Amino acid sequence: MKLTADRLDRISPSLTIAMTTKARALKAAGRDIIGLSSGEPDFDTPRNVKDAAIAAIERGETKYTDVAGTPALRQAVAAKFRRDHGIDYRPEEILVATGGKQVIFDALLATINPGDEAIIPAPCWVSYPDIVELAEGRPVIVPCDQNSGFKLRPEQLEQAITPRTKWFILNNPCNPTGAAYNAEELKRLTDVLLRHPDVWIFSDDIYEKLTYDGFRAATVVEVEPRLRDRTVTMNGCSKAYAMTGWRIGFAGAPVELVKAMDKLQSQSTSNTCSISQAAAVEALNGPQDFIETMRAAYQRRRDMVVEMLNAAPGIRCHRPEGAFYVFPSMQGCIGRTTAGGRRIGSDEDFCAALLEEEGVACVHGAAFMYPGHFRISYATSDEALREACARIQRFCRGMR
Repeated sequence: MKLTADRLDRISPSLTIAMTTKARALKAAGRDIIGLSSGEPDFDTPRNVKDAAIAAIERGETKYTDVAGTPALRQAVAAKFRRDHGIDYRPEEILVATGGKQVIFDALLATINPGDEAIIPAPCWVSYPDIVELAEGRPVIVPCDQNSGFKLRPEQLEQAITPRTKWFILNNPCNPTGAAYNAEELKRLTDVLLRHPDVWIFSDDIYEKLTYDGFRAATVVEVEPRLRDRTVTMNGCSKAYAMTGWRIGFAGAPVELVKAMDKLQSQSTSNTCSISQAAAVEALNGPQDFIETMRAAYQRRRDMVVEMLNAAPGIRCHRPEGAFYVFPSMQGCIGRTTAGGRRIGSDEDFCAALLEEEGVACVHGAAFMYPGHFRISYATSDEALREACARIQRFCRGMR
């Protein structure tokens, strides 16, 4: 008798986590590995946030909280949405979860029926299609090419919508490309959505604070308030406040959906860690200058990485507006053979050979539903990035 449920056959383990795990294992075995596969800030959590967590422990705030989050954090989240985007969510329209991934999981599993479709622009974060599949829905992947800045065009969205469409999922800025939509670009998409009143929108804004060259990423309800009653506005503390391990995600959504997500969460994880919630209150309400320090460092690193990658034969790298990733094309390397004798037939071959021969860990594009490319995270030190890019240049120059 088969042990595992059939639903698990529809999904794969996270390939970004798999590559990071492999790189760690090689490093532990003594290999000189530079890991550029993890989507995690290399900065430490700000001191005031850590102090708030310690103070919460000392006050004995170590008990269960409401499943949807403490009143203090839900109020802080509502204030954040109002301050940053002019969106008025009441505390009862806020849900706090153990990371942004659980918010997505809650929303999709609470709403998708078998056969319902979710439109996902690609390249996309690896978990979106799998969560839709786990909910017995059908991911509809819409390719967005590098020539259009990896951004979805309104006519593509219009063509993808069918009577079975339940969700449109937008990551802005995007993992893995760093592509971001400003208010004007986003308005063209919301105009399409207004014509389709049965389509819900999931706006994943987790990287919104990390944009460059004066660019500002907009969010759906800010641009088109008439979509408020069918939009989930998701964010969290992991990227902007370097709090990945604290596991804090949150969302604003209509009360009916928040109640459904709360119901599902009550039978899975229940509440998010009480200490993490206390830390998140301080992150959202406290000084915000840390973000600018981190953002400036990322912009400097982005510029260096884009320049060095574009100097590598066979590589073409787009300059992203946000997040901390680049998603270069390696199609100029297809059909060539590495100095170590490995023939490159795909982006997966490229990344495997790069790790084996040069000790640089990145993630192949097919993992993000977009082959022929690879993702590099520049959320690591300037020195490590410079060395990694020099190794990539050497790797590409050694091909024949």
